[in-house]
Amino acid sequence: MTKMRKTVRLNAVPYDLNPIEQNKVITLALNILTERHTPGQAFTNPTDTIKYLRLKLSAYKNEVFCAIFLDNRHRVLGFEELFFGTINGASVHPRVVVQRCMSINAAAVIFAHNHPSGVSEPSHADKAITNRLKDALEILDVRVLDHIVVGAEGTTSFAETGLL
Repeated sequence: MTKMRKTVRLNAVPYDLNPIEQNKVITLALNILTERHTPGQAFTNPTDTIKYLRLKLSAYKNEVFCAIFLDNRHRVLGFEELFFGTINGASVHPRVVVQRCMSINAAAVIFAHNHPSGVSEPSHADKAITNRLKDALEILDVRVLDHIVVGAEGTTSFAETGLL
């Protein structure tokens, strides 16, 4: 007896797919992007990173603050969801971030968090915590490469917009 596999149409639009097909596509995309961001892989494609973060964070109903820890050659050491908040904020503790960077021996870090409202525009609090983290990590020679805000309407990169 041969096993039949159902294939998902690559030219399908989201509303053409049933919920099971949509979940399979999301899982497959996450697996591909996770493979590209596994420990030891060189970190060379910002577009893939943004796609990965959108897939990882867009489903959360509350804010989640995470970090991608990198070595001196920007190879991935790890990805962690560090802080979980409410619908409009998450408390980020610089001391915990510094401890994680030191324990992982990170030379660089990229921060990211989601905005459940869907709008990716960084808030005043987002800018303030990024500056506090950058200042705290600068003492340890850990470079903050970017802070990416993920919303349903898109993403905003602090590095690309000159906020970092």
